[in-house]
Amino acid sequence: MSTVSPAPCDGGIATALKPVATSHPSAALAATVLGSGMAFIDGSVVNVALPTIQRGLSAPDSMLPWIINVYLLPLGALILLGGGAGDRYGRRRLFLAGLALFTAATIVCAAAPSFSILLVGRALQGVGAALLLPNSLAILGAAFEGEARGQAIGTWAAAGAVAGALGPLVGGWLIDGVGWRAIFLLNLPIAAAAGFLAVVYLEDSAESSKTSLDWLGAVIATIALVAITWALTAAVVTEAHARESWMLGIGGIALLVLFVVVEARRGDRAIMPLALFANRTFSGLTLLTFFLYASFGGLMVLLPFLMIRVGGYSAVQAGAAILPLPIMIGLGSRFMGRVAGRHGGRWPLTIGSVIVSLGFVLYLRTGAPVNYWRDILPPTLAIAIGMGMCVAPLTTAVMSSVDVRHVGAASGFNSAVARVAGLIATALLGSVFVLQGSAQAFAAGFRDAALVASASALAAAGSAFFLIRTPSDANQEDIHRRR
Repeated sequence: MSTVSPAPCDGGIATALKPVATSHPSAALAATVLGSGMAFIDGSVVNVALPTIQRGLSAPDSMLPWIINVYLLPLGALILLGGGAGDRYGRRRLFLAGLALFTAATIVCAAAPSFSILLVGRALQGVGAALLLPNSLAILGAAFEGEARGQAIGTWAAAGAVAGALGPLVGGWLIDGVGWRAIFLLNLPIAAAAGFLAVVYLEDSAESSKTSLDWLGAVIATIALVAITWALTAAVVTEAHARESWMLGIGGIALLVLFVVVEARRGDRAIMPLALFANRTFSGLTLLTFFLYASFGGLMVLLPFLMIRVGGYSAVQAGAAILPLPIMIGLGSRFMGRVAGRHGGRWPLTIGSVIVSLGFVLYLRTGAPVNYWRDILPPTLAIAIGMGMCVAPLTTAVMSSVDVRHVGAASGFNSAVARVAGLIATALLGSVFVLQGSAQAFAAGFRDAALVASASALAAAGSAFFLIRTPSDANQEDIHRRR
């Protein structure tokens, strides 16, 4: 599991599409699993490589979050535009473009002679992933229908979760035995296999409607996120440029307001249709996603760093330490999906978020030196159980909160929110990374971050309890309206 693991509503992007006959559905599944798997691997493996990359490239403490954020930023801001471009210009074409860009960027990362060049490569990887992920799902949605489509999406999501889970483990082994550059070279054979399958077996497909793409909205959103992320990172690290940080943050917020105005004028053609927020349940689910995935994304970045830098664990041990998260999420999702389908998502999401919050409270016992069995495993298991209760109900609730016309837009937007939440959380972690000169100070910073993450998960629980309507709530409102 990682900051770039399959988001809860990724599958909804595929379910909203009309099926198109294809001669090689199995090849389509294999190509999309391999292509998107690269994005999930690189989203997780870099987390355990941060200490080694910092030593190898002499990266400043305050800039470490940017190794993660410069990847998440274009992915979160452009993923909806990438899907729209595939609908208009051809999904296979955009999938191959994303694959080529991601592969080229991977080579840049592997060969980077300096920290700044590594950041350029990571940013290009994020753009490539923004083309790969939505179009891989769109290809699946068009290649399958009915029960086969559900199975294909399930296979895609399961493969992505496995890739995100094994990434830190395999990456840790490569880092310890070969070096951090090897984690990027791992992508090259995967990219070659995905590219071969896509070129030989996939047919191109696109929507018949040639609606204009929301380029203006995407550009404004990207610049706004850059400004806000940079302001947050600078503000929590140093007071030397406080005025500039404030101005940059205010400028970013102003751009977000402009983004809302632009989206309101574009209506259903916007990458973020504002009409969706007239639905109280959808608004509550959006808030829940942001708060829950902000806390979770921050943990996935900070925990491996704590274990390696403060605990003295190897990279492969740090990667193994977070394995309970994808395992419990995978096991819990199958059961909780049925529960949510029968009873609604309000209570599973509320209780699951509370358990996540309590899990972060347990991290407050963490000190230096780090004891895995006492300090790390119990809270990690609690968070894994809570997230396992939330992921499937969140998917079900988002897709059922809007009408059929807007399932794709709602699902895509929710997936983008989950990734932007991780982006904001990682930006705020700069204040912890600058404390790594002292093991005790870093452990104290980790505890402070855990306390903030606990409050964020509790806010997610409040969003679920107070804003999400269950099917019985909707029936009661219908009865009152009839009266």
